[in-house]
Order: sequence, then C-alpha cells, then structure tokens
Amino acid sequence: MTTATLSLMQDEADRLFARKRLLALAMPAVVLAYLTYIFFAFDIMGLAQRARWDNAVTLASDSWSYKIHVTRDHRSGGIEYSVEGERKGAYPEGTRPAWVTGDAITTVDLGKGYVVRLLPGNATEIDVPGFGLIEAHFDGRSIMTNLPEEVPDWINASRTRVSLTTPEGRITITRSKTEIFNYFPGWELFFYTFDSPYYDRSPTEILFGDRLDPDRSNLKGAWADFWGNPMWRHGDVAWAMGETLLMAFLGTFGAAIIALPLAFLAAKRFAPLMAVRFAMRRVFDFVRGVDALIWTVVLARAFGPGPMTGALAILVTDSGTFGKIFSEALENTDAKQVEGIASTGANPVQRIRFGVIPQIVPVLLSQVLYFLESNTRSATIIGAITGGGIGLLLTQAIQTQKDWEEVAYYIVLVILMVMLMDWLSGKLRARLIGSREGH
Repeated sequence: MTTATLSLMQDEADRLFARKRLLALAMPAVVLAYLTYIFFAFDIMGLAQRARWDNAVTLASDSWSYKIHVTRDHRSGGIEYSVEGERKGAYPEGTRPAWVTGDAITTVDLGKGYVVRLLPGNATEIDVPGFGLIEAHFDGRSIMTNLPEEVPDWINASRTRVSLTTPEGRITITRSKTEIFNYFPGWELFFYTFDSPYYDRSPTEILFGDRLDPDRSNLKGAWADFWGNPMWRHGDVAWAMGETLLMAFLGTFGAAIIALPLAFLAAKRFAPLMAVRFAMRRVFDFVRGVDALIWTVVLARAFGPGPMTGALAILVTDSGTFGKIFSEALENTDAKQVEGIASTGANPVQRIRFGVIPQIVPVLLSQVLYFLESNTRSATIIGAITGGGIGLLLTQAIQTQKDWEEVAYYIVLVILMVMLMDWLSGKLRARLIGSREGH
C-alpha cells in the first residue's frame, strides 16, 4: 500500500470523525432549540401563572372523599342536611349529623377547633384557630363582616359573597343561603341511600339477621336497593358499560368482516389490474385518514346520537386500517401452498379458502383482538359525543363540576374494563394463534 493511499484513507477517516463530532453537537442543539420553541409557542410561563392549584387540590380531594352540606335558606330560615348537596342524599326528616347540635343556635363542629354557629337573623359566627372569630350578618342585601381589608388567601370576601376554605371544611355565605361543606373520606351512600332499610347494616346482619323489610327477603331487597341506588345508579352504569363494550365489539369485528374481502382487491397477487388496486388503496387511505372522532361527529349528524352511531364510527375507521393490514398480509402469503391446493383441482374460491386464509389467520386474529382492546378505550370518548355508553355518564358527571367522586368511579371502571379486555384478548391470542401455529 502506497503512502498516497494511506494519506487518502487518513483524510477520509478524519472527515468521518469530524462529521460525527458535528452531529454529536448538532443533535443536542436541535433538541434545545425545539424545546425553546415549545416554551414560547405554548406560553408555558402564562400557563403556570394561570394554573389554579387550589382548584386542583379541591378536585383531587373530591374524587376520594364526600362532603356533607349543611345549608341554611335565608328566605325560609330552614336548615337542610344532605350528602353532596343532592336531594337523593338528604338526611331523613328529624335527623342530622352528630357534629351538628343546637336548635335556636345551630352549631356545626368541623373538628380541630373549627366551629360555625348559625345565629338568628341569618347571622353567622366562625371560629378559626389561629385567626380568631369571624362575624357576618346582613345589612339590607349586603353581607357585613368584621374582616380586615387585607385578608389571607383562604378568605374571599365581598358585599355579596363570603367564602372561607379551611383544612376542615368550606363555608360560603351568599344572599340566598349559608352553606357549610364538611369532608369525610370514602364514597358515602355507595351501597345504599338513607331511605333503604339496609343502610348502615353490616353484611352479617343482611345475610343472617332478621328480615329488615317485611315485603322482601334480605338478600333480594339488599340487591334491589344496591342495583337501583338513585345516587350511584349501579344498574345504569352496568348498562352503559355494556353499551361501550358493544360499540367496540360491533365496530371492530364489523370492520374486519368488511375489510377482508376488500383487501383482496388491494393486493397485487390477487388483483392484477393496477387501477383496481390503486382505487381500493385510496379508499382505505381515506377512511382511515379521518380520525374516528371526526367520523363520530359526521355520523351523529347523519343518523342521530346513540351507541350504534359510535359503533359505525369505529367500523368506518378500522375498515381502512384492517384493509391495509390484511392486504399487506396477503402480499406475503406463500404461493407454494396455494399451488398445492390448485394441484388437487380446487377452484379459485377453494384456493383462497384453504390456501390463503389459513396463512393470514394469525395476523387477522392478532390485529382484530388488539384493536378490540384499543377500541374499548376509544368507545368511551366516542360515547361521550354520540350519547351512549360510560362516556356519556362520565361527561355528565364532569359537567356538573361537583360529582368528582362519580368521575373517579367511572374512570376506575373504565380502567378495570380495559385491563379485563387486555387479559381476555391476550388469552384468546395465545389460545387461537398458538393452536393454529401448532397445527
């Protein structure tokens, strides 16, 4: 090897190392520039300033706890007690929580020294440890208090509204009512409401104790009151979950049934005419290029809301996806197996049935089961738009801005449903595909 050749090789190696060093420096610079662009384009600083962390804390606490409302109507002077402020969760007449005492002066003990006293004349006193006694009364239609001009962040006061957020509860005074929220962990009335004879009864009492309802056996009555719980609506939730699964099932398997024969028209081996292949592939591109949510809106305008519209939206989108996947699988089938079937005198339909379909069944089953699992999640969002399934109940609970424990309940059910579908689809894939590969 000559000196000139060695010199050329050395120069080439130097240039290669120089390019690699430049690339090593350029990549972090590009990433940093992209992150800087995102910081300003998405207004991260403004987002941080607008964030309401107190609202986030309240939302999070509402998801795993419940609050009992003590509400005084300033017009009638009556005081009501209810779970989550719902009439279906109202305490029976003549009863109230143990931490509420007194008649002429109603004392609400929130715990740890936080005490609210509802005085005659719609006046209110609030004992706040470390801050002192807060007094509020009405002067005409204005709320007058003894609060200083500068108040802490946990107090919001004006002539028409006074609001206090304490570690033990919240107090709100408006022209129409005084409302006190006392928080407790758990989901109250999840099993039975106050009007059920099985409320606050242990499972032992229900299963083995005396009959609690003279018209029904304990087991039958307890199940009926649980299933028909007017606050948590377990029966309606179960029906909605079934609708969500049905949307995913009909949409996924309907798409697979439609896409399989059309995939033959997009595969070069089975559709020799290029115009046919081109047209069918563009159809697949069109239907899968439009997101399922867009199809949901379009189909909802055409057919109206309902779970069937959601199933159609999934079917349309997945038809294009399955068509592409199945056509690619058909392109990769082994021609020798088809030739072997043809040598027996089989007609074209029999060649496809016994020579082609068995080869693509593992791909078909694997993809269909995977999409069924994925569409179970998608059906939740689609149901919120079309008015069906658990997605509708979830949207309704979010829109109320107060039923966050129900939101958490529905989210837990969706997660459990997706986990179940993942487990079932995995089992089916292992059994069906594994058994076919074994043959």
